[in-house]
Amino acid sequence: MKLAHDAYVNSASSIISRRNALKMISLGLSFSMFAPLLSPASSRAADARETKPLVVYFSMPETNDPNNMTREEENSTVVIDGKVLGNTQYVAMLIQEMTGGDIFRIIPQTPYPTNHRTLVDLAKEEQNTNARPAISGTVNTAGYDVIFLGYPNWWGDMPMILYTFLEQYNLSGKTIIPFCTHGGSGLSNTIQAIQNCQPNATVIRNGYVLSRNRMERAPSGVAEWLKEIGLKK
Repeated sequence: MKLAHDAYVNSASSIISRRNALKMISLGLSFSMFAPLLSPASSRAADARETKPLVVYFSMPETNDPNNMTREEENSTVVIDGKVLGNTQYVAMLIQEMTGGDIFRIIPQTPYPTNHRTLVDLAKEEQNTNARPAISGTVNTAGYDVIFLGYPNWWGDMPMILYTFLEQYNLSGKTIIPFCTHGGSGLSNTIQAIQNCQPNATVIRNGYVLSRNRMERAPSGVAEWLKEIGLKK
């Protein structure tokens, strides 16, 4: 999903092309990605010798029905084998699969609306009021040295629930690696925002960024990026 400040650039033909392209992707994944994630209520503590990364992400698909999507729903989702994933969720699962990491989804205590206009307005209101939406559940970050942090770009910033996460956890001494999906604004100033929230962490500037209009590039793009930063298993 890309929110209102970015103009919609998808034509009907580009939507069809994107959907067909994604259906033709050969992921080469085991699809353990659809296995249960780290439980929001009771994530396991990592072993002291744990070296695998943790992938933390927030994603907001605007539907869970793969059929007859609106343009806004199409913009916010990837459909793989009939399963609807949010754009950021899809990238997060690719990173998990390619690094052998663990994964945790940031879920709001109060669910966000899936209606596009309502969600757009709520996201802007949260930003204007500097809101901190509550997160459902926790994750034990103690045993992880590397944390991937993923989010969509909403109104030129991270969703405000990312600030909740960054203020709730002390990630001092860890390496944070951002990744972002967007509709035209890229990473904006989010990397610096993460560094401001976690001044004692190392925030990688070479974050992964992918347009919602180029989601078919995610498998190869993520693989190349992980190889570049030395974290592809």
